[in-house]
Amino acid sequence: MKRAVVVGSTGMVGRQLIELLIEDKNYSEVLSLVRRKSGIIHPKLKEVIIDFDQPESWKELVKGDTLFSTLGTTLSLAKTKENQFKVDFTYQYNVAAIAANNGIQSYVLVSSAGANEKSVAFYMNMKGKLEKAIQSLPFDYISVIQPGPLKGFRACKRLSETFSLNILEFLNYFGLLRKYRPIDARIVAQAMINAVKRKKTKTYTLEEVFELAV
Repeated sequence: MKRAVVVGSTGMVGRQLIELLIEDKNYSEVLSLVRRKSGIIHPKLKEVIIDFDQPESWKELVKGDTLFSTLGTTLSLAKTKENQFKVDFTYQYNVAAIAANNGIQSYVLVSSAGANEKSVAFYMNMKGKLEKAIQSLPFDYISVIQPGPLKGFRACKRLSETFSLNILEFLNYFGLLRKYRPIDARIVAQAMINAVKRKKTKTYTLEEVFELAV
């Protein structure tokens, strides 16, 4: 029986991941570190509200078998690129480094299709830098999941995002931009859990994420 540690469980993929981990008999406990309450209640779930800027107050909690990281924000919510970088890179890297130091063996990160540290696009560059940075951490296994645009239930509707997804799906129908085709958040969450079972360090591209979730 394993203990999972999750950061980012209030997001689209994170909520699906928590639900799947609760159902998974391989896990006896799920620790969720959050900035605000998720509203999910279950005997297996221990939810702790933390301040990511104060790691000394919570670093001893980050212990278990696997760290799942789905933390992230948007530029519209963060307001500045500096704030988004803090959430998407700094917070995630800090938690990962603490987890590795505390003896957690495997790490699963949700990144993005097209992530590349050399990209001129801010978002893809940031994701690429995080992927490279976490590879230096002493986990036994590191799984990087690179999904395309996410679809599924979101508490706060984003009209621009919905419009973009519709355009992408239209283009995908004609075989265009398949590399960035939308993927359901629950598929990504299932792929994360399945990646742990493979016990290998690997980056899973969008096509492989679909296959991994089966």
